[in-house]
Amino acid sequence: MTGRKLEYWVIPPNADAEFVAHMEAVLDTYATPYDPRFPVVCMDEQPVQLLKETRVPIPATKERPRRVDYEYERAGVASLFLFCEPLVGWRQVTARERRTKADWAAEVAALLTNDPREG
Repeated sequence: MTGRKLEYWVIPPNADAEFVAHMEAVLDTYATPYDPRFPVVCMDEQPVQLLKETRVPIPATKERPRRVDYEYERAGVASLFLFCEPLVGWRQVTARERRTKADWAAEVAALLTNDPREG
């Protein structure tokens, strides 16, 4: 069996010119040359499932990779918040217990008040 590669993309609804116009504006922003006065910062958020091993993994050797059992125990969920500035190679990821409007606002506020690129 050969491996398959999949690409996921947001496909605009049929005849939705407004969606396409907004997407083109975003893509135009990404294509602008770097200007430190106007950084282009991207943001993404994603929920993740936290897993706990139920058996001790077998360490890797020169001959074999590390092996883990397929069984696991659910250990809750977390939300990852990613900010990046691709044209300068900067990124920041934080994890939170939830993904609410307040959590999102706190992450943006932290980004605006503590520029880690300067530290």
